[in-house]
Amino acid sequence: MFLTISTTGDKTNPATDMGFLLHKHPDSPFSAPLSYGTAHVLYPEADAERCTAALLLEVDAVALVRRGKGKGRGGAPDTALAQYVNDRPYAASSLLAVALSRVFSSAMRGVCKARPELPGQPLPLRVEVPALPARGGPALVGRLFEPLGWTVTADPVALDTEFPDWGDSRYVRLVLESDTLTLAQALRHLYVLLPVLDDAKHYWVSSDEVDKLLRAGEGWLPGHPEQQLITSRYLARRWSLTRQALERLELVRLAETDDSDVEEMDNAVAADTGDEEKPTPLAVRRREAIVAALAASGATRVLDLGCGQGQLVQELLRHPAYSEIVGVDVSMRALTIASRRLGLDRMGERQASRVKLLQGSLSYTDKRLKGYDAAVLSEVIEHLDLPRLPALEYAVFGAARPRTVVVTTPNVEYNVRWESLPAGHARHGDHRFEWTREEFRAWAAKVAERHGYDVGFVPVGPDDPEVGPPTQMAVFVTGETKDRKEAKAA
Repeated sequence: MFLTISTTGDKTNPATDMGFLLHKHPDSPFSAPLSYGTAHVLYPEADAERCTAALLLEVDAVALVRRGKGKGRGGAPDTALAQYVNDRPYAASSLLAVALSRVFSSAMRGVCKARPELPGQPLPLRVEVPALPARGGPALVGRLFEPLGWTVTADPVALDTEFPDWGDSRYVRLVLESDTLTLAQALRHLYVLLPVLDDAKHYWVSSDEVDKLLRAGEGWLPGHPEQQLITSRYLARRWSLTRQALERLELVRLAETDDSDVEEMDNAVAADTGDEEKPTPLAVRRREAIVAALAASGATRVLDLGCGQGQLVQELLRHPAYSEIVGVDVSMRALTIASRRLGLDRMGERQASRVKLLQGSLSYTDKRLKGYDAAVLSEVIEHLDLPRLPALEYAVFGAARPRTVVVTTPNVEYNVRWESLPAGHARHGDHRFEWTREEFRAWAAKVAERHGYDVGFVPVGPDDPEVGPPTQMAVFVTGETKDRKEAKAA
């Protein structure tokens, strides 16, 4: 079983620079023992114009059986003979994917200390896999790789060239070509999609496979048109794990969206009113309203749930009243951007002790989120499918149970005030719903009743007498918080 990765270059940018990225020198063949065989890396060609790295995997079928990882798996019938005589040593599968992650782990992470400028540079790449099981045929291979920027050639392999009437096998000879991808992106694509096409894994799939999938799929899987098929097959069709992964991927899309289009429409409305001053973006007005609600609650320890790129966390840090601000998001990419926005690496020790960024899914209870004074869900709920809202409701209002919860969401009635928004369209392509004021109030009232909160409503932005404000905000408070406020006022 083998795979080759080739690139081209010139004297200025020699193709052999790929050796720095792979952390394998072209003049030194590399071997690494694995639990099921041995992986070798060698370079059939390596000069300034063209460089090819080959990963050769020698699979020991007997070792697979003895370790209990080959029996009945890998698409082979569960018979004594099939444990030893099967396609695992000859066809790309999860075995090859694991070997990629072991021998090219730094390259997959995009790490290169010797040449730190190289990992972010796209390369002219050509990947060849001579024998790839493709359950779904060449058409599925194209559907998986083409949306990622690859030019795909998937030639079916005949069952027997001497007997063409027998037709094609389930294997293809795969060639992928691209000049827009980095090597790290290419390796992550292969790591996920090789076992997806084989539709089998040589090891038991446990819950940590969800984290592996999300790490390797970061930046491309959340928006892939075959996301559900990829997720299901990668996780060996285990529905509980697939559902967990899909929910987290949905929240990744949420974290990577912004409100720039909404802000532009809001500015256009302000300009139409004849206001000569520079209009205030709707996102800024939302943050101002949220900060005012938090200040009125007396909260000092605050959660920003679905914090995205950290705009609200940054605003809250400007107020010394908040002793602890925690941003939570499922996307490591969003949290990385938030960390850079906040300048955590340059922040003084005292200021840094006030802020924390956590990765987590809002669809699951998380003991780290308990005990806080307040939580904010700003422009979050409308990105979830309605059947998944109850899980978020329980995780926030039932399990974490902060004394105050602030929720903002678009008011769909206000959409008619934006001439640039076509009738019947949501403000953002990822919005699964947008509620009227009545619908939002009905949902909020039910949540408050179920979990022992009182709820009030605040308009955000210009409150139109006919259609209301562009953003609607609900402020939930527990009876304890209400009693404290009344006592303080007295």
